[in-house]
Amino acid sequence: MDPIEEVGKKIDYGTPLKKKKIRSSNPPGYMQQPVDLQKTPFLFFPPGKEMLFLGIYFVTLPYIAGLLFIFFYISDANAKTFGNISVDSNFFLVWALGYEILASIIILWIIKNAIMFSVRNHQAQVSRQNQRRKKRRY
Repeated sequence: MDPIEEVGKKIDYGTPLKKKKIRSSNPPGYMQQPVDLQKTPFLFFPPGKEMLFLGIYFVTLPYIAGLLFIFFYISDANAKTFGNISVDSNFFLVWALGYEILASIIILWIIKNAIMFSVRNHQAQVSRQNQRRKKRRY
């Protein structure tokens, strides 16, 4: 037997201390929430094929958004003008245009959700404090 193991056998470590769970008064932040792709509101992710569909959406959705932008904004919903523009346009340029549009919409949506999350948390904290004050009075 190793001398270190033999000395270690004689050490009494006592009973292990149980750690107290400290309840944080602050709820988890917006960025600490778990992400579940099954709860995504507008996209379909079959179980086990999430990454495949994420790749498909990454290619097709910006391209479609770019085409819609070109059709409605640049060609003023005129099919003849759109036909002339779309023949000369490059796939990557249309995709990049749609990507920028979708990225700005998603960023604005994230900012809106973060603001609403903080407002709800603030309201919940205020209502908890009011409930504690009411209990103390009685």
